[in-house]
Amino acid sequence: MKVIVNGEPREVPEGASVADVVGAVSPAASGVAAALNDEVVRRSAWAATPLRDADRVEVLTAVQGG
Repeated sequence: MKVIVNGEPREVPEGASVADVVGAVSPAASGVAAALNDEVVRRSAWAATPLRDADRVEVLTAVQGG
């Protein structure tokens, strides 16, 4: 199925979750947030939040700087 990840179309397998997409996009273990269709998804719910065809996922990584 196709989803939009950070504005780019991406093929993911049926049954993929927010956790699967976050893991594919960001190797960072901390400082990462995810939103599904403009709604923030708590980290504790990533694995239990399934994706559907045409969903929009944003994966954001905190960057330190000044």
